[in-house]
Amino acid sequence: MMLTVRSYNNTLGCFPFRNLCHKGCRRKFITSSSTISAPKNQTDGQELLVVVGGGAAGIYGAIRAKTIAPHLGVLVIEKAKPLSKVKISGGGRCNVTNGHCPDKRVLANNYPRGSRELRGSFFNLHGPTDTMSWFSDHGVQLKTEDDGRVFPVSNTSSSIIDCLMLEAKRTGVLLQTGKVVTNASTTNTSRKFQIKIQKRTIDFVEYVEADYLMIASGSSLQGYNLATQLGHSIVDPVPSLFTFKIEDKQLAELSGITFPKVKVKLKLENLRRNIPELTQVGPMLVTHWGLSGPAILRLSAWGARELFGSDYQGKMFLHVNAGTLFVDFIPDTHIEDAKSILIKHKDHFAKQKFLNSSPSEFGIVKRFWKYVLDRENLDGDTLWASVSNNAIMSVASLLKQCPFGVKGKGQFKDEFVTAGGVPLSEISLNTMESKIQPHLFFAGEVLNIDGVTGGFNFQNAWSGGYIAGTHIGKQALDASQMQEAM
Repeated sequence: MMLTVRSYNNTLGCFPFRNLCHKGCRRKFITSSSTISAPKNQTDGQELLVVVGGGAAGIYGAIRAKTIAPHLGVLVIEKAKPLSKVKISGGGRCNVTNGHCPDKRVLANNYPRGSRELRGSFFNLHGPTDTMSWFSDHGVQLKTEDDGRVFPVSNTSSSIIDCLMLEAKRTGVLLQTGKVVTNASTTNTSRKFQIKIQKRTIDFVEYVEADYLMIASGSSLQGYNLATQLGHSIVDPVPSLFTFKIEDKQLAELSGITFPKVKVKLKLENLRRNIPELTQVGPMLVTHWGLSGPAILRLSAWGARELFGSDYQGKMFLHVNAGTLFVDFIPDTHIEDAKSILIKHKDHFAKQKFLNSSPSEFGIVKRFWKYVLDRENLDGDTLWASVSNNAIMSVASLLKQCPFGVKGKGQFKDEFVTAGGVPLSEISLNTMESKIQPHLFFAGEVLNIDGVTGGFNFQNAWSGGYIAGTHIGKQALDASQMQEAM
């Protein structure tokens, strides 16, 4: 048996897949073609899995399916470079997962979309510990940092990429890049998928018939279009995990200052219901355009839809040294204690200038201290001995409740995430298979699942890809055994 395979990039193995051309269609190939013989162990009846998307979920799922069912043909179609988000995540280190959430309920609470549904079997089937074990078993040493983020010991994402690519090659997964799946359909007489593939840079069209289809294309329109073509609905996608733009020239002058611990609460004018997650605690970074850091990113994730609905306009209140969650703007130091600290500082440093000396208990740098005084229109050249009680009250109040007008969003370039996608009610999280179309599977960000920063979005990809790959492999094994019995 001979077959024609078009030229492509990054081949990770070969198998004979069926090229179908609809009657009357005209295929134009500008690249050179090559002909190879099918491996002896391949037959015309071999089943094929097509994976749309060569990201974390797609590659991981493809490897798992091929591992479970070695006879299964597995083809991954990627429009750009495979594992591109893996490469840039975590500042180029790849935040593989989070190692501080062994309990699935605690883990699920880190997903603004999916927190309720993911408390079931999803992470039991393949959780963070399983992910870390998989990479360790495949030669990647991992480390867990103090905040729970897991990285390769090498501190480079290439360790993760090389591991996945080598395992894909070893198992016989085929990868084609620079191509887009533009159409997928089924017929009334066959449960197979008719898939249309186009090359992005030249006039190129081919048709493939697949027995299984996994859509793991992230937040691209490609995946959403394919899902709707096959009967699924889409929750409108909106940005998640982004920084806040703040119009404050004095704040911009503080760019680069990091606060180890702040409490941030977002208040939206038109929001009638209470959302506890719109209060977050964690580190915060001042940027030249506004505010960033883990606390801000988590807040943006939980408020993604509400912020989108308000056109990213709102008031945000920042709390240094956060305290109880029951009172909106209280730091670890109560307001009365803050006043007492300032009064004692006044007594001890009476002859120093207001600007040149701030209480060490607050742990704030001089640039930010100047910002506080300027915000309250206080003269920094005034001696502490002459600082009034009203001035002390205003400083204490601002440290506890400092309002900033949010004027828009900025993109968090290292880990851009989307809220929205295929509703979880339309798939089975035990298998990742569609409830609408048999043999159709989803994994990763194409689903209406998104996590906060810290490795949670990649864990969604690993878990979903693994579960989908497992069940595709099992179905392929069952089909093979049934065919042999016949």
